[in-house]
Amino acid sequence: MPESNLQDLLSKSISNTNWKNIGFKKRAGVLIPLFTVHSNNSYGVGDLGDLKLIIDWAKLTANSIIQLLPMNEVGELFCPYDALSSFALEPVYICLKDFPEISDKKFKSSFPDANYVDYALKTEKLQLLWEVYLEADLTEAFDFEEFQQKNAYWLPDFALFKVLKDHHQGKPWYEWEQSFKNRQPEALRQFQQDNIEKIAFQMWLQWILFKQFKEASAHAAANNILIKGDLPVLVSRDSADVWSHLEFFKLDFAAGAPPDMYAALGQRWGMPTYNWEAIARDNYRYIKEKLKYAQEFYNILRIDHVVGIFRIWSIPYNDPQENQGLNGVFDPLDEQLWDEHGHKILSVLVQNTRMLLCAEDLGVIPKCCTDALLEFGICGNDVQRWVKDWNIRHDFLGPQEYRQLAVAMLSTHDTTNWKSWWQYEAGTVDQGLFMRKCNERKIDFARVSLKLFDMTLSFHGRLRWKKEIDCIDKLLLELGKRREEVGDFIEFYQNSFAEKEKLWKILGCSGAMTEAASEELLAKVIQFILDSRAIFCINSIRDYLGLADLFKGDPYQYRINVPGTISPKNWSLRLPLSLEELLAHPVNQQIRKMVVDSGRD
Repeated sequence: MPESNLQDLLSKSISNTNWKNIGFKKRAGVLIPLFTVHSNNSYGVGDLGDLKLIIDWAKLTANSIIQLLPMNEVGELFCPYDALSSFALEPVYICLKDFPEISDKKFKSSFPDANYVDYALKTEKLQLLWEVYLEADLTEAFDFEEFQQKNAYWLPDFALFKVLKDHHQGKPWYEWEQSFKNRQPEALRQFQQDNIEKIAFQMWLQWILFKQFKEASAHAAANNILIKGDLPVLVSRDSADVWSHLEFFKLDFAAGAPPDMYAALGQRWGMPTYNWEAIARDNYRYIKEKLKYAQEFYNILRIDHVVGIFRIWSIPYNDPQENQGLNGVFDPLDEQLWDEHGHKILSVLVQNTRMLLCAEDLGVIPKCCTDALLEFGICGNDVQRWVKDWNIRHDFLGPQEYRQLAVAMLSTHDTTNWKSWWQYEAGTVDQGLFMRKCNERKIDFARVSLKLFDMTLSFHGRLRWKKEIDCIDKLLLELGKRREEVGDFIEFYQNSFAEKEKLWKILGCSGAMTEAASEELLAKVIQFILDSRAIFCINSIRDYLGLADLFKGDPYQYRINVPGTISPKNWSLRLPLSLEELLAHPVNQQIRKMVVDSGRD
């Protein structure tokens, strides 16, 4: 589809006004979680003051979109997709430099310049802010009062939830004493009276975050930079949202994803699924209020797991954790209802915001979802390692074969960076999935794995095909099965065998293929993705900085998150240099040239 035709399509879509707000043009951007940066002015973790420096770097490198991960307040695992609120922002991101009275105070603990954020700093940061709050004169803070009034839908409940959670030593709300768990009015009134200062402090923190984020957003607008936010499709079971609106959630279920070739048991995320009928009876106010607050800061909003709006994988809450997502079912159960269900909710989303909506549509996506995104003028995601002709050529698509209505990228926050994918995952299958498929067919996994895979090149739960298994007949011979018995094995093989060799050829590389990804190879694939037809191309800061080999050693260790795991290394990776150093780094010139050469500046 020519660009003129795409603009015509978008002009006639329900998202027409949203597109006009940002313009019908190809853009480049960077995914850069705020926690991953640090500056000379921040305290152990990136903050909203640092966001201004990120904006300066984006402008310097000709990127016009900054994509953030969800900024909502998180629980003890610091996972931004399992937030305590769909509204409240994370107070660790407050910039302390805005408070001269604490500029000369020191943290009691030492938070060294390490590879990962030490979130213990949050407690000390909040203690400093509590001292500031106690000394503040708010008697004539009319904008604070206005902030409370405008956000009355969620702010009082959230502040009360936070103080109650502290009162119960951090326990989830469903383990509180009955009067608070069940929101008995008299008990809540008495608690509010007894804790009025602490509750006001929580609202004050959100006011400070609001003001600082608005200031950073204004700096972005002044420099023609768009900020792309992230709206998780779900919220934590232990959240102010669920505690305040029990009727909107199905607490007997945990959301997740069905098994696929990358997760043999599927995934269990744990968040409750929505009771959409109850939300609809309230005229979708819960959804509308989320959008109203998000658009205070963002120009573009990513809808996480958009397919969950059409149908969500629902796992019985009491199903053993070790089963992960194996025993779930889709909700709605009737596939005939998915299209209508998704259309209805997408309509609510688009019609109640001025932000441009983009969608994360990765994984197994039903046709009704793909068709609806095109109809609504909503971009999907095209991740280079998965943009292939899966059925005929079994090969990667070239830049001009990408979807135009898409955000193209090399990696996501849930994947390895591109260098790591090239070294460890290209040309492989998931070991757990392959083992499970063997057990289902009574195939001796131990025997066939040694015959089919090169164990010297198999790492991190991935099995690399031996070069000698260069045709389906050899695969069938080792499996000891007829073609019609192992169609899924054949599909795995066709779409993963010799992946590295295929991409090496498409990128126009010369000489013998290398196992590790050089900076030159990374530059080729970044230019490849920038040159794609996709209207947006947003690459992770990890991949951009790989051009200068700033992440030393094994690239596999530099992950933002490993899905399905709990680890202090999730959501805590830090950049290996400060933002001041990044702004002065020579790699910026290379990035800028690549963006300009792609016509996305």
